[in-house]
Amino acid sequence: MDEQLIDRIYECSFATEFWPGVLDELAQIADARGGVLLAANLGQKSVLNWTVSANLRDLMERFVDSGLFARQQRIAHFLSRRHGAFLTEAQVYASKDEMGVDPLYSDLLWPAGLGWCAGTAIPLPTGDTLILTVERDYLRGPPDAASVHGLNELRPHLARSALISARLQFERARVASETLALIGLPALVFDNQGKVLAVNHLIEAQTDHIRWHAQDRVSLRDTSADTLFRQAIDTLTVTDASPTRSFAVRGADTNAAMVAHVIPIRRSARDIFVRCAGVLVLTPVNLPHALPVELVQSLFDLTPAEARVARSLTTGASVEDIALTGGVSLNTIRTQVRGVLEKTGCRRQAEVVALLGGISVSHG
Repeated sequence: MDEQLIDRIYECSFATEFWPGVLDELAQIADARGGVLLAANLGQKSVLNWTVSANLRDLMERFVDSGLFARQQRIAHFLSRRHGAFLTEAQVYASKDEMGVDPLYSDLLWPAGLGWCAGTAIPLPTGDTLILTVERDYLRGPPDAASVHGLNELRPHLARSALISARLQFERARVASETLALIGLPALVFDNQGKVLAVNHLIEAQTDHIRWHAQDRVSLRDTSADTLFRQAIDTLTVTDASPTRSFAVRGADTNAAMVAHVIPIRRSARDIFVRCAGVLVLTPVNLPHALPVELVQSLFDLTPAEARVARSLTTGASVEDIALTGGVSLNTIRTQVRGVLEKTGCRRQAEVVALLGGISVSHG
């Protein structure tokens, strides 16, 4: 057994950027073109994250971008064997004709000259599944028994490395939420499906605003705010989306008592074990205090003009007053007011006044 390769497998627990090189070495064992490592939600038939040998990156991008994962059948065939080891197509498919029914082969692998693999599945503590395959040229035939045996000797180390990496990512999420608690901010960290990965004690105490559900799920008691929260989660990874990510959260008495901020966590495709997608932070609303325009703008992602309009509303100015003072048309101000309503999650101008009039800068 290659002890140096085992060391590099465990090194990937702490530095996931080393996985492509390790996948290349695993592929060499089976005389394969390269390796693929992906995390998947099998129930939703979606790829969550992935990393790959450099020479298979373009192929993997086509696989993910085309939505082929939801239609492919290979993983189901492999999992149906309930075999905690590496398998090959020769062990799970009855014939080439059966393979050809699967669009993974007919549309992607065969046209690329591939079509044989050795693959295994490893469950993750998130409830997702890690899929590892080494992809071999079709003309070479399936990996032989000696190659599969060599990969299986390494499988326990691969599984432990994945588990260590997942635990480390969970710990990073916990530290992030606790750091926000130190500066007085209730917060939780969630993945790209909205599943809670870590919370701090401050947000656990927000029972007037947060509902806790089974399977690490959470919702906001304010249904309008919860809708905005779900929209923000759904669009965190969409680069050209502009969701409402700061909005009012009303308590049991329907008054605006919190401002929610959904902050995306930027991550590379190689961070495949735990997908920390974002942080939900609740900013408390304290005693009335006049907010500077810059703070209004930053709290709610407003444009400078929208922030000035919002601040003017809190002083008691009407839309007509704001238009006259600024020397702009009523239609322009009304458009900006609509932008303020949308971004703050308010339905009426009076709610904007109540919200902004009740926020103060915390100095504690």
